[in-house]
Amino acid sequence: MSPKSATLDPPSDAGLVFHYEARSEGKIVTSLRGVPSADGGITVEADVFPVGSKPDEGLSRPFPFASEASARRFVEEALVALEYLGCDVRTPGVD
Repeated sequence: MSPKSATLDPPSDAGLVFHYEARSEGKIVTSLRGVPSADGGITVEADVFPVGSKPDEGLSRPFPFASEASARRFVEEALVALEYLGCDVRTPGVD
């Protein structure tokens, strides 16, 4: 899946603007979710699981953006970088 087509995929989780996972060798490396904010912006919730770490050793961090367009640009750039690094990027629940 290319990041360009990934931006057109509908969110698979209710209430999310978007949700993507990147996998390396079948294991989740990161999960990126767009969550609407009360102020009209979008917060990208990023869960990162370094290669070789256990599932409970992930790192979580929110990245707030004033607009959906800004949040999507951030995620698209991250997805492109992950693909260049050999990760498989997909929308959970969409085959």
